[in-house]
Amino acid sequence: MANLKEIRNRIASVGSTMQITSAMKMVSAAKLKRAQDAVTKLRPYAGKLKEILGNLSAVADASENKLAKLNDGNSVLIIAISSNRGLCGGFNNNIIKKVQHLIASDYQAYDVKVLCLGKKVKDVIKKTTNYFINDELAPLEDIFLDLTFDRTALIATQLMSLYEQQQFSKVVVVYNSFINAASQSIEVEQFLPLISPIPENNSNSIDYLFEPNKQELVSVLIPKSLKIQLFKALLDSNASEHGARMTAMHKATDNAKDLQKSLKLTYNKARQAAITNEILEIVGGAEALNG
Repeated sequence: MANLKEIRNRIASVGSTMQITSAMKMVSAAKLKRAQDAVTKLRPYAGKLKEILGNLSAVADASENKLAKLNDGNSVLIIAISSNRGLCGGFNNNIIKKVQHLIASDYQAYDVKVLCLGKKVKDVIKKTTNYFINDELAPLEDIFLDLTFDRTALIATQLMSLYEQQQFSKVVVVYNSFINAASQSIEVEQFLPLISPIPENNSNSIDYLFEPNKQELVSVLIPKSLKIQLFKALLDSNASEHGARMTAMHKATDNAKDLQKSLKLTYNKARQAAITNEILEIVGGAEALNG
């Protein structure tokens, strides 16, 4: 009977866990819809801005801008974007592994610093390496609690200022790009120096009228493009996080159902065996009395 009590406790425990994972799945699904809408709406704007910058670069010397020039030196800043919370499968672990791979391979000969946007990657980088740089910038805590363009623009402005001061020769962003609720892809994008996009129709020469002038437009569009690029990466990561958590909680709920079903079957078998033993004992006792 003690064994039966233990199985009943396990069944109740698995049932409670299943309720929690099911609730977390529904919460992530609701948040995913808003996050997906946000990144989907931003992508056309970011694409059009990149197209305008490409057309402008074809007729203006955008390389004269400090943010488009390659700095001397071998210092690299990696912006690693993760989430603040876990229970989202391999979402955060994939980012950490990618950052570690970049440090060990691509940037092995570089002086590397890592800017962590997200608590999970921050905890690992700060405890296990000496590449952590967050404390040297303005407060970046809880960026995902209030993910707005203004807060992102503040971070991007600081990064542009550091690059113009030639503290880094390159800045790259590592994040999860949102594909759908079930899949995300790790992206490594160069943030600085800005790579001016090449217009698709180079053969079609278009005569533009610039107001006030070409260089002033370039000086405005390049910072704007960089701020949008970082904001899009954060929105992508935010949507990917909710998609990964919804998928992970869906699988956890299914696994809990299977485990609960298996435990109930084990419980019924054990209960049936216990009842059979009791019947046999009663029958045996009755035969002993008759004898």
